Amino acid sequence: MTVVTAPVAGRVVALADVPDAVFAGQLVGAGVAIEPSAPPAGRGAGAGLVAVFSPIAGEVVKLHPHAFVVVHESGVGVLVHVGIDTVKLGGSGFELAVAEGANVAAGELVVTFDPAVVAEAGYSAVCPVVVLDSAPDTVSQEAVGTSVAPGDALFTV
Repeated sequence: MTVVTAPVAGRVVALADVPDAVFAGQLVGAGVAIEPSAPPAGRGAGAGLVAVFSPIAGEVVKLHPHAFVVVHESGVGVLVHVGIDTVKLGGSGFELAVAEGANVAAGELVVTFDPAVVAEAGYSAVCPVVVLDSAPDTVSQEAVGTSVAPGDALFTV
């Protein structure tokens, strides 16, 4: 059994509430999404950025500025998609902290992003957390409606 943890701080929402038909329809897999909390205001480097952490331990098999997949040694793959339609930003507002092929611990920093850049482009910053190739409605929805911090348990696989 693998515990999938929150990659960002925020409010957990159902995939059905994500403004994207692929995620809402669970076509990629079952899971939940997190509406990120507003980052702390401040000045200087890193001010206003949101950190996104690995939800499980494993190998980063796909890595883009806006999304990544980590595969656990058991073979379970988890996709974290940072925002909706954020691929159209071409990496603007995102900074990678690891490389594709890296082995990461659960809770290890993978990417940071600036939600202001996402909002200015008119996109949602909601972050789907999906178990790849899982059947619809196979992930517990107990966390939906709660607020989570990075590393809090979302569900088990």
